[in-house]
Amino acid sequence: MPVALVTDSTAYLPSELLRDTGITIVPVQVIVGGRAYDETTDAAGVRRVADALRAWQPVTTSRPTPERFRQAFAAAAAGGADAIVCATLSSRMSGTFESAELAAKETDIPVHLVDSRTVGMGLGFAALAGAEAAAAGAAAQDVADLVERKARESTSLFYVDTLEYLRRGGRIGATRAAVGQALQVKPILQILDGEVVPLERVRTASKAIARLTELALAATLGRSVEIAVQHLDGDERARDLAESLIDYLPDTRIVECPLGAVVGAHTGPGIVAVVVSPLLGHQNS
Repeated sequence: MPVALVTDSTAYLPSELLRDTGITIVPVQVIVGGRAYDETTDAAGVRRVADALRAWQPVTTSRPTPERFRQAFAAAAAGGADAIVCATLSSRMSGTFESAELAAKETDIPVHLVDSRTVGMGLGFAALAGAEAAAAGAAAQDVADLVERKARESTSLFYVDTLEYLRRGGRIGATRAAVGQALQVKPILQILDGEVVPLERVRTASKAIARLTELALAATLGRSVEIAVQHLDGDERARDLAESLIDYLPDTRIVECPLGAVVGAHTGPGIVAVVVSPLLGHQNS
C-alpha cells in the first residue's frame, strides 16, 4: 500500500462502494441536543438527525480534531503506506481541512492534502478514484491531482424542503426566507467554488425533482460520468430522481445513498441532492 487514501465522513460513501478500497474515514462530530456523536450514515444516525431537525432541536457540527487525523495518518504509515493523500470537504464550509493540515505536520511520511471545495459524493467519488489510481500504482502527487480535479469538476445540486434552516445558518436573510415561505418557494442550490449558493427557485417539490433531472442531464455535457442521488429523510423523492436519471442514462452508474448531519444541519430534512462526477483518466479505460 504505497499510497493511502484518507477522507472525512462528509464524503458519505456507502458501505458497498467503500468496501475493499482501503480508504480511511475520519468522522466529523455531530452535536444533537448537546450530545456529541461521530457522524455516520447508518439508519440510526440518519434518523437521529432527521428527527431532531424536524423537532427544531439544535443540531450542530464540529470538525474532527487534529488528533483524529494524526491517528489515521499514523495507522496508514504503520500499515505500510509510503505517502498519504487526504481529501476533505470544502475549507469554506468547515475547519476540517485545517485539522488535517495540522496533523500532517506531525506525520513522518508525506501527506498530500486536497481541499475538495465540495461535499457529499462530489468528495466521495473523488476519493474512490484516488484509491483506484493508488491501487494501480500511481504516485502520490498524481493521485492527489486526480482527486482534486475530479472533485472540482463535479457538479453538486440540491433541493431543500424549507428555507428556514438556511436562514438559521445565515445562508439567506430573514426577509427573503419569510417571503419564500409565504410563496412556498423551494430553492435549488449548487456548490460553487466551495460554497453553497442559490441557483434557481421552483414552486413545488415535484417541479424541483423534474428540474434537478434536467440540470443533472445538462451537467453531463455528453461526457462519461457517474452520478449520485443523495438525501436526508427524502427517500421517495430521491428514488423518483434516480429512476428518472436511469431512464435517460441507462448505461451510467447511478448511486443512491443518504446524506448526513453536516449537510442536513444547514439544509434540514427532506433535502435531495444530485452529484454528477466526470470519469477521468484510467476510469475511462
